[in-house]
Amino acid sequence: MQSAYEIKKAICEVGHKLYDKGFVAANDGNISVKVNDNEFYCTPTGVSKGDLTPDMIIRIDGNGKKIEGKLNPSSEIKMHLRVYKERPDVGAVVHAHPPVATAFTVAGVELDQYILPEAVLTIGNVPTCEYGTPSTMEIPDSLMPYIQKHDAFLLKNHGALTVGVDLKKALFVMEEVEFNAKICKYARELGGVEEIPCEQLEKLMELRKKMQIPGRHPGCKTCKNLGTENCRCKDNTAKATHTCTCHSNDGANADLVAEITRRVLAALK
Repeated sequence: MQSAYEIKKAICEVGHKLYDKGFVAANDGNISVKVNDNEFYCTPTGVSKGDLTPDMIIRIDGNGKKIEGKLNPSSEIKMHLRVYKERPDVGAVVHAHPPVATAFTVAGVELDQYILPEAVLTIGNVPTCEYGTPSTMEIPDSLMPYIQKHDAFLLKNHGALTVGVDLKKALFVMEEVEFNAKICKYARELGGVEEIPCEQLEKLMELRKKMQIPGRHPGCKTCKNLGTENCRCKDNTAKATHTCTCHSNDGANADLVAEITRRVLAALK
């Protein structure tokens, strides 16, 4: 078990990495680590993550009240505490402003295309949460539709939030989000994005199970071209009944889409 000093030092190291990578500027971002169900270490407000030292790290309770430390906790600790409340499996939370991923939220572009095997294995698609005013409960509330199925979240016009079983995992997820966003951006600029076909996504989901990768995952999505000549899924048929086995259908909506597709294909024939 890590000592208090080791936890504080690890938080500082992650802060330095975020700053060096350009994921935060000035006093942006915040980091926290769970000690137990009612105690957490977190970064202070008003301090650059590039300048963090262990003596600056604060210990707070589950209500955000300071237990130990000279400085004050980040005003955005509310979203960290909401995550810990809703996700007992989470041991650390990282909030930063990775430029490319954040640009996706500003442009209103979803980061939902499956293009890199590593990103598929670790994060899947990354949802964009509704815009919320910083330091209020609006941002924690915006996480609620996605909190149980994702470990990475884009915050509309406000950056990204990632979680993990430990601090290293939370940082790695943040890095994966930004790297995946960069590749997606470059591919768009080069002419378009070719997503990994459904049958390959299924294989990756099976691999994820075998590797026992910790954390939550949304699963892979249903092929957009399902039942058409453009579908690259295995067992593609005109009946449009095939879907990825790792992704649950949306009940009546899936049946409706399948029926409409069947009728359109029948008409074309």
